[in-house]
Amino acid sequence: MAKNKPAAAKPAGTPAVHPEIRPGQSIELLKELHILTRDGQLNQDSRRKLKQVYHLYQFIEPLLAEVLAETGDLSLADHGAGKSYLGFILYDLFLKDKPAGTIHGIETRAELVQRSRELAERLGFPRMHFLDVSVEESTHSGQLPERIDVVTALHACNTATDDAIQFAFAKDARFVVLVPCCQAEVASVLRQNKSASFGKTPLSEIWRHPLHTREFGSQLTNALRCLQLEAHGYQVTVTELVGWEHSMKNELIIARHTGAPRKNAGERIEAILGELNLTELRSRFAC
Repeated sequence: MAKNKPAAAKPAGTPAVHPEIRPGQSIELLKELHILTRDGQLNQDSRRKLKQVYHLYQFIEPLLAEVLAETGDLSLADHGAGKSYLGFILYDLFLKDKPAGTIHGIETRAELVQRSRELAERLGFPRMHFLDVSVEESTHSGQLPERIDVVTALHACNTATDDAIQFAFAKDARFVVLVPCCQAEVASVLRQNKSASFGKTPLSEIWRHPLHTREFGSQLTNALRCLQLEAHGYQVTVTELVGWEHSMKNELIIARHTGAPRKNAGERIEAILGELNLTELRSRFAC
């Protein structure tokens, strides 16, 4: 009986094939994102990162597919893009093999924008574009189309998330996907007005202690953002971004434009701001 031949040895430098990596994924991109080591290996930490990538992708991919199926095209703006981690993953997993669809990365740090441009050229991702402007400035930029289908802001710090929401309103975005971060503005105003709030409402006990001020301010910020989205005709889902264990900022807000505003959303915002002595933030959460 003939003996089985030994498997042929892989040429030196050939990256290992990992069952966790999806067929067709860019190995070079995974290395750039430090999901794969430089020699193409996966360690325990990189396996966790890859799991996180796929988990986030499963929320966004159906939204992209819906827009592309209905319109034949797709535009996505990623605000506070940083190294454009999210944009590159979405392009690689979803848009790379499709004939249409463009991702715009918006970031204020020019060196990161330049790095992303170079990486997109090296990977052959021609429908990725990068702007070194603020979120607010991007709303009026001629480098972006008049309408954007999907707006994302992953860990855009403090009020940059609110600017991304305003951008979505201005661009008639069909979907908004947010993972808020560092919501300091509301907590700061709660802290400044704390003494006056004690005489105004017993609810001030909720944020009397400094730790509670920070935590309550963060939760309140996101609740007001959801009401603002609902007032503009979005159906809002709030869930945990399970899998991002390394971050305490684990809230995922997904908004779908339905064109049916929640009738009392604006009234609820005004009532909350008044009750909690936050009326000076009225313009931030205006409907």
